[in-house]
Amino acid sequence: MKGKVCVVTGATSGIGKAAAAALARLGATVVLVGRDRGRTEAAAAEIGPASASPPRAEVADLASLEQVRGLAGRLAGLERIDVLINNAGLVLGERRITPDGFEHVFALNHLAPFLLTNLLLPKLTASAPARVVTVTSDAHSAARLDLSDPNLERGWDSWRSYANSKLANILFTRELARRLDGTGVTASCAHPGVVRTGFGRESRPLLKLGITIARPFMASPERGADTIVYLASSPDVAGQTGGYYVKRQRREPSAAARDDAAAGKLWEISEKLTGLAPAQPAGS
Repeated sequence: MKGKVCVVTGATSGIGKAAAAALARLGATVVLVGRDRGRTEAAAAEIGPASASPPRAEVADLASLEQVRGLAGRLAGLERIDVLINNAGLVLGERRITPDGFEHVFALNHLAPFLLTNLLLPKLTASAPARVVTVTSDAHSAARLDLSDPNLERGWDSWRSYANSKLANILFTRELARRLDGTGVTASCAHPGVVRTGFGRESRPLLKLGITIARPFMASPERGADTIVYLASSPDVAGQTGGYYVKRQRREPSAAARDDAAAGKLWEISEKLTGLAPAQPAGS
């Protein structure tokens, strides 16, 4: 990975930080993205001694589309981007609305990586061969995604909102891979396993209790990051695109995650919600 530039969101702790550290040890220049300046700069400083080049810290709350756009503008100033890892995500115990008016989990887990990736496509394409890796979850199999109600104004549930967002990650990856065919930029997604991180700290009490009980049996962040680092760096998957991976193996996701018509429709909805939709001709 010497000479490669890797951008990792949600990189202040857990899987994101472990992935950034591993890529830095492989020789990459890493850009760590976090919402808290102190934690992001501390993570970059911690990774620094093992890095071939100094890591860069970028601060953005990805639940805000304005901050996603600001981040993309700053990252576009990089000489190149070889790998974008969309890792930031969360599960909440109550329905929250972002300043943009979107359900918080859907906004952070799906709309943010959708918008950031699209805004960085010119840089990724110019840096090709390049890779986009999005962190999803086996929880996608429990999704009940209604594309007429992506913000779950009806029937919100903590686990449903999270599962829906993880299904959206896979559908996004499939459609992105289709649209990038022939550009030299690949798109993959990975389920990292059940990992011992701060995930779930804002979830409902029952889920938090379950996570606490199961914590001793969970994988380390380094183990959870392994497949993500593999997809970002390994020559074994060079040129492979559109896949869902578990423990470095390409797997079949749920039937809903293989619905290409739904993937296309979700893309169109996401374009409109994020303001990426092409302008309509006058009088149309």
